[in-house]
Amino acid sequence: MENNRQNIRYREAAKRVKKLKGFYIHLMVYCFVNIFIIIAKALSLDAGEKFWEWDLLKLPFFWGIGLLAHGLSVFLPSMILGSNWEEKKIKELMEKNK
Repeated sequence: MENNRQNIRYREAAKRVKKLKGFYIHLMVYCFVNIFIIIAKALSLDAGEKFWEWDLLKLPFFWGIGLLAHGLSVFLPSMILGSNWEEKKIKELMEKNK
């Protein structure tokens, strides 16, 4: 029985780590791609051309909204429900299934 609980905890922890890793990779790609685009724009700027235009800002803006949603899906449940909520719910469901 205890071994089964440890397996469940391990699988839940592995799932949580996978979600965190996915978010951090998404964040890294967001930063690198947008930095690259901003640097490329700065290097190809013509005389008299504005740097901060909507065309430059719309990708980071809309992608940032998606990144925010991704972050909320990863971090918000544990902030609202508490860090032990999943474990308590698993125990409750296991007790009902006995």
